[in-house]
Amino acid sequence: MPEGPSVRKFHHLTSPFVGQQVVKTGGSSKKLNPASFQSLWLQDTQVHGKKLFLRFDPDEETKSPSNNPLPEPLGKGERKKEAGDQKQTLGPDSQKISDQTSQSDSGDNGSECLGGDSPAGGAERWLQVSFGLFGSIWVNEFSRAKKANKRGDWRDPIPRLVLHFGGGGFLAFYNCQMSWSSSPVVQPTSDILSEKFHRGQALEALGQEQPVCYTLLDQRCFSGLGNIIKNEALYRAGIHPLSLGSLLSPRQLEILVDHVVEFSTDWLQDKFQGRQNHTQIYQKEQCPAGHQVRKAAFGPPGGFQRLTWWCPQCQPRLPPDEPEQVQLP
Repeated sequence: MPEGPSVRKFHHLTSPFVGQQVVKTGGSSKKLNPASFQSLWLQDTQVHGKKLFLRFDPDEETKSPSNNPLPEPLGKGERKKEAGDQKQTLGPDSQKISDQTSQSDSGDNGSECLGGDSPAGGAERWLQVSFGLFGSIWVNEFSRAKKANKRGDWRDPIPRLVLHFGGGGFLAFYNCQMSWSSSPVVQPTSDILSEKFHRGQALEALGQEQPVCYTLLDQRCFSGLGNIIKNEALYRAGIHPLSLGSLLSPRQLEILVDHVVEFSTDWLQDKFQGRQNHTQIYQKEQCPAGHQVRKAAFGPPGGFQRLTWWCPQCQPRLPPDEPEQVQLP
């Protein structure tokens, strides 16, 4: 899924629409009724780690919750009608909506809703957006197919939600999970791109007696940090992904946190300036020093295993006497 720098860029793209009213809607959403966003006002946007939060209100001026209902899930009898009414706003190749939205290889394969799929009594005004592996937001244009899907079809991705605004522009959301909440769930001290990121808490978490690659992906400690940042920070710090944090010196842990923040910040700046992010170890066959790179899937027992790239020469393991895991082909 998109990492912190990408979601920060999405936040930057949505911010100009704050203060505008939704005048037309579309999308393939089955949990949230796209048409019920009609006439709502986008009042605020916030970002935390890998999640984007959008506040909608029924009035132009932000007021306390009223009787005006916010978007509700589609009823079974309404979905067929909505699919037909929204063809013109779904984007390219929007025919046969029910057929295409079931295809995970169409480019929009995220599940729909994280938790509550409708606001309670108009009180839950924040739309929480979490992005899937290929999740994205497009502004004033639709995503196009870059290659044929598994069936050999060149079908453009179908947006989950499309919001047209009174100012003339529109936002298209792809491959994302959406749910309503009463307020953004944010903890700036754990957000690696926040000015309030707490280095002391990060260092304490990394010092645990477990592989540092597990801790780095823990969003409670390093919100916004994903697999690319994990691999790059570990390589640049010269730390093996399976090294136990409790065996690393305070200086090594400091250097690791430095590289987490530095790489993330540089990546964000690259996105704002339209430059491609340059990695040194992620998905590479050789490291910058010319050594052979190894690849394996690492993760906590019973947890999610993530592909990891490392250089055995540049990143010696601590403790060194344990055998390496089998390399993946």
